[in-house]
Amino acid sequence: MAYYAFLDENNIVTDVISGIDEDDLSTLPSEFNSWEEFYGDFRGQTCKRTSYNTIGNTHRDGGTAFRGNYAGIGYIYDEANDVFYPPQIYTSWTLDTNTWLWKAPIDLPDDPDNEYFWNESTQNWDIQDNIVTD
Repeated sequence: MAYYAFLDENNIVTDVISGIDEDDLSTLPSEFNSWEEFYGDFRGQTCKRTSYNTIGNTHRDGGTAFRGNYAGIGYIYDEANDVFYPPQIYTSWTLDTNTWLWKAPIDLPDDPDNEYFWNESTQNWDIQDNIVTD
């Protein structure tokens, strides 16, 4: 099984489906060169394969990373670099082109006793108050 992302005219992911494995060409209609092309023609959108096992430009099972990250709805497809990355959450964060994930201006504190959230107005990590534990 393979996964395919459909893109709008701005290269934003609008849908992700499971489909026929990209290596199984036995049932691919002869007028198409790939399943990406087939699914794209069927939907009338650009279609790009995406790897369920790729996150942060690393394959979680030790395989070869594919297109930066598994595409989700709202993700951006960067055609020049042939990668997917999530939308920017905070304006102060920058896109790390090694992982294709957004990175805060300062690292998250290494503090296992507390949970933190990013405070965009102070440009810092704040301790999460009122954490309910069982």
